[in-house]
Amino acid sequence: MTNIRLAVLFGGRSGEHEVSRRSAESILAYLDRAAYDVTEVLIERDGRWRVDGEPVTIGAALRALRGQDVVFPALHGPYGEDGTVQSMLEWLGVAYVGNGVFASAAGMDKTITKRLLAADGLRVADGVTLGAGEELSAADRERLGLPVFVKPARAGSSLGVSRVDRWERLPTALEWARNSDARVLVEAAVRGREIDIAVLEHPDGRVEAGPPLEISVASAAFFDYDAKYDGGAVFHIPAALDPATTRLLQDRAVRAFRTLDCRGLLRVDFFLPHTGEEPVVNEVNTFPGFTAASQYPQIWQRVGISFTALLDILVAGALVRRVGGVDDRASAKTAAA
Repeated sequence: MTNIRLAVLFGGRSGEHEVSRRSAESILAYLDRAAYDVTEVLIERDGRWRVDGEPVTIGAALRALRGQDVVFPALHGPYGEDGTVQSMLEWLGVAYVGNGVFASAAGMDKTITKRLLAADGLRVADGVTLGAGEELSAADRERLGLPVFVKPARAGSSLGVSRVDRWERLPTALEWARNSDARVLVEAAVRGREIDIAVLEHPDGRVEAGPPLEISVASAAFFDYDAKYDGGAVFHIPAALDPATTRLLQDRAVRAFRTLDCRGLLRVDFFLPHTGEEPVVNEVNTFPGFTAASQYPQIWQRVGISFTALLDILVAGALVRRVGGVDDRASAKTAAA
């Protein structure tokens, strides 16, 4: 049998360029080279392209991608995780790992995500979205209370995120967030445990939620960029939860997956109130961090799915969904049977 031609697409023009490179480094290290003929496609910070290390025109890069059996977009943030590259791959007619255009675009925008999830009955934190130049009204300050979290509406990896404990610090937090996105989300803080649930779609269409992961951060006020990537956080897998709470969180994560019309994978981050209330969806990640130390691969390793096996599942799912050159779930299930 011939090997599967697979391109790993990484880098990009977002502030998460370096995070993408880290994810791609792990993916490239753990791919089974006996099963795949791998091509590396890098988008530089300035938008220039490289294929297997060589600078190429965008036309040549697109031809390289079109010649693959499947593309693994290891991209984070705008210009990659937001449906932009997914639209390009759809146009090229090539199979690709992970979420499609709609789920990627909706999942990248925290405001849209919250509206869709809330409309489907999932609990989200109270918040206000501010456009360029807009300020938080006195009425909204009164309703939200302190502390609040200020976030770019369309960015990841906690870039531009601040915790505000005094209102006089809000202008600085807004300015910091607007360095990443003109639209900013101001959310009421939710007190509770931080729990992540990984969702994985198998090639046969079965959707599975992994064991809960709890995050503890000793050196930071919240799970910020430094804690995520510089070893400042500790992950507990599985989290110390009773079986009923675990099932509840897994159910809500799968509901989020289906609400956003996801495919392949999703990580759903919750706040679990200490009072026993309904868990609050903090945010979703349509392509979560993919280093060997990241939450998503670690969760599946805990239940016996190695990093290499996880990559195989995601690639197989992408190929099955592209049966007959169209993204068709029914055809995919038939082909996988």
